[in-house]
Amino acid sequence: MSSAIGNQAVVVGAGIGGLAAARALADSFERVVVVERDTLPPDPVQRAGTPQAKHAHVLLAGGQRALSDAFPGFEDDLVRSGAVPLKVDLDTRRERPGYDPFPRRDFGWLVYSMSRPLIEFVLRTRVQQLANVTLRDRCRAVAAEVAPDGTTIAAVRCATADGQGETIPADILVDSTGSGRLTLDVLRRLGGVPEQTAIEVDVGYATAVFAVPGAASDWKSVMTFPDVPTSTRGALLLPLESNRWMVTAIGRFGDKPPGDRLGFLAFAAELRTPTIFDAIERAEWVGGVQRFAFPASVRRHFERLESFPRGLLPFGDAICCFNPVYGQGMSVAAQEACRLRELLAARAGDSDPLAGLGPAFFNEAQVLIETPWTMAASLDFAYPQTGGQRPKDLASTLAFGRALMRLAAHDPAVHELTLEVLHLLKPLSVYRDPELVRRVFATFDA
Repeated sequence: MSSAIGNQAVVVGAGIGGLAAARALADSFERVVVVERDTLPPDPVQRAGTPQAKHAHVLLAGGQRALSDAFPGFEDDLVRSGAVPLKVDLDTRRERPGYDPFPRRDFGWLVYSMSRPLIEFVLRTRVQQLANVTLRDRCRAVAAEVAPDGTTIAAVRCATADGQGETIPADILVDSTGSGRLTLDVLRRLGGVPEQTAIEVDVGYATAVFAVPGAASDWKSVMTFPDVPTSTRGALLLPLESNRWMVTAIGRFGDKPPGDRLGFLAFAAELRTPTIFDAIERAEWVGGVQRFAFPASVRRHFERLESFPRGLLPFGDAICCFNPVYGQGMSVAAQEACRLRELLAARAGDSDPLAGLGPAFFNEAQVLIETPWTMAASLDFAYPQTGGQRPKDLASTLAFGRALMRLAAHDPAVHELTLEVLHLLKPLSVYRDPELVRRVFATFDA
């Protein structure tokens, strides 16, 4: 590779973030090795290391387009594998308080609905087709090794299936473990870990899969939003490959969905609207009920550190773990991979391309994180039980959001703008447009 800036890059974790990162590195390193502790299945099925994959996942348009840029034809691959196209925002019934449903309009762009294992399988298949990328499953990263200078990553030590272990040299080590444990271990050894911001959301959700009944409806997916802050109960119904529905029921604090079939149906029956319960009451179950708990969103401020080890790069959830209720994590990781690929390409002619890469990437990542984090934080803090540093302007932000939705209900252009922000196609700052602000404020007196 004439544009290579290093011999070998190592990615820890073969989830969505790790696979996207491997693609970003492939243009700039002679070899890329992805190590994964799980056995990677040959089919789109659940694996042990991703228990959250049993629940509803959303690939937002911003993430979908980022992956399509990295892998041309990616969306076609999804469809061939069984993903269900959804017209935005015609095929989704959004049930918001005061709007049951919110107006449905066709804005001429598509997203795709499928299981998390299918997304990962399609992405993994594309990565495996890259000639200089190797996926090593049943290979658990134990620790990052630092060079004698004390500031540069040299290798990653792994436990392998044969029990022998292996040390893999690395010009750059991307930590896509989710927990960021490799990165945090190195920083502790070197004397300091980053500050972090946590939002204690205490979310619990339960998921069940159903065969789609024969009766047709005028929607393909349903989102039922709770009446905040008096209720935490919401639910999401998404179509899956193989003519199935996945229904995830969501609650917070002391009102979380149970893990048995009768309890799940009872919870669904008490949602704010009957749409989802009516759809599944007599539908055929495919398996049982799966539960998952998410205590807190966590954002690690690596960008605030005065120095950072050369050749180490936390990625995706290792930097920011989002409340999964909003479906932002996979898409942000995909967008981070695009920024990383651009950064590496821009540094190809530098005498030391990896010098300062970490801080440069963290600055880029913060720009991507700011919109989804701020949107989620405002909605999470609408509940007084949520723990963490509450925004000083929370009341005005929530009032602006309610007024913006009233305007969007009547104005298709504003409706599409809100969806573009929601799907991470545009930043939250577009809401500061003076004319839009004037029109939003006008609805306060309407």
